[in-house]
Amino acid sequence: MTEMTLEQARTALMALQKKMAAYEHAIGLLQYDGATTAPKETADNRAVTLSVLSEEIYCLGTSEETVALLAFLDAHKDALNEKEQRMVYLMYKDIRDMQKIPMAEYVAYQELLVKADDVWHRAKEASDFELFRPILEEIFATTKRFALYIEPDKDPYDHQLGEFEEGLNKETLDAFFAKLRGKLVPLLQQIAAKEQVDDSIRFGRFPIDKQEELSYYLMQLMGLDLGHVGLSTTEHPFTTSLGSHRDERITTHYFEKDFVSSMYSVIHEGGHALYDTGSADDLAYTVLDGGTSMSIHESQSRFYENIIGRSRAYCRLVFPKLQELFPEELAGRTAEELYRAVNKAAPSLIRTEADEVTYCLHVMIRYELEKRVFAGELAVKDLPTEWNRLYKAYLGVDVPDDKHGVLQDSHWSGGMIGYFPSYALGSAYGAQFLSKMKETVAVDACIEAGDFAPINDWNREHIWQYGRLYTPAQILERVLGEPFDADYYIDYLTEKCRDIYHL
Repeated sequence: MTEMTLEQARTALMALQKKMAAYEHAIGLLQYDGATTAPKETADNRAVTLSVLSEEIYCLGTSEETVALLAFLDAHKDALNEKEQRMVYLMYKDIRDMQKIPMAEYVAYQELLVKADDVWHRAKEASDFELFRPILEEIFATTKRFALYIEPDKDPYDHQLGEFEEGLNKETLDAFFAKLRGKLVPLLQQIAAKEQVDDSIRFGRFPIDKQEELSYYLMQLMGLDLGHVGLSTTEHPFTTSLGSHRDERITTHYFEKDFVSSMYSVIHEGGHALYDTGSADDLAYTVLDGGTSMSIHESQSRFYENIIGRSRAYCRLVFPKLQELFPEELAGRTAEELYRAVNKAAPSLIRTEADEVTYCLHVMIRYELEKRVFAGELAVKDLPTEWNRLYKAYLGVDVPDDKHGVLQDSHWSGGMIGYFPSYALGSAYGAQFLSKMKETVAVDACIEAGDFAPINDWNREHIWQYGRLYTPAQILERVLGEPFDADYYIDYLTEKCRDIYHL
């Protein structure tokens, strides 16, 4: 490497990233296929292929040539531009981490996750946690072992949290959740004392083909480029980039008796897709492509789903389309009824369908469970019992079965332990972003007019275009110009509930 010039090293860096992106593209396609259209009994076949591809990625990333290239560029980082410096930092960090994990264990874990996804689907369908338990025990054990390989002197759950939000730890989250709990629980108690909102407008018979038509209408309305963003169905909605931000896939799940569920899944996943496709084009096929952290990512999905999608202006905007698609079910109903229905605050079983006020309580439960499993205070086999107890204690609801309880989310089957707090943090980030956005954008007027361009342009200018160039803390500092403050989120929720429930 000492004989290579700086320009040659720069060229080699871009070629390396492009090659790694190609492997990730292939893996992503296989995983997407497995979650959407693949026949049920094909997981073992995908696992074999993914184990081979994972080994290739491991070998490429940890090879002497790659390590030497990054060491050379790191030694000459003062001569690199800002983007190149960040690329080298992220790649060097990933390689150092990967080198601490034996290749055989790394490859075996990738194969395990493919099988886990298949087992989770079957377990959820059968509402049988015991079917999923052995593989979940292995996922928790492996994830904790890898965390200790990489940072042996750090709390392994703090490591996991940092994998999804750089710098995040239990101390920060404990304080954040304590603040939310202290303000939102009394708010819920005030709401419970009021006459409950009638949400019957969302229930009836809504043909799946019409819901699909609605999905594409919503995607176009929010400004998604359907030439680069696809839609499929799956058990648990998600968004994924395939190869680069130029190929984005979102998924939803339709319920014939409730159109609202899929409607907000599409808006939520569409928010993720807007963020990803908003990356600057020169970041494609590099490690800077895509969102900087899952909390910033969730700030965008939750912003569009809730702050935009559950606003009175948005309900008025889309209601004529809803009446066009579902004329019989929505005959004589009003946009105001829809607004009140989609903002009904009441304890429920399912996180993805929870209202904004109770949503963070769902996240807190998952956070508490993960933290205790990693600390050795809770066995995986006891997760269903403890899940059910916490749902009763936090939300006052009885969990009828595993399908509607501990098996409802797909995250653990994908090894995404430490991800859930991102949803709550992202929700709070989004409220503070809204306050800043309103300084220069007439947000409500844009929604009323069905013109999302000014809103999207603001997000693109301040957040999307940078991909992973800046850390989440740097994004917050650049956008807000002040420290993160969860009171923006609490105030936003309180104001909305005062309006709906006349508190």
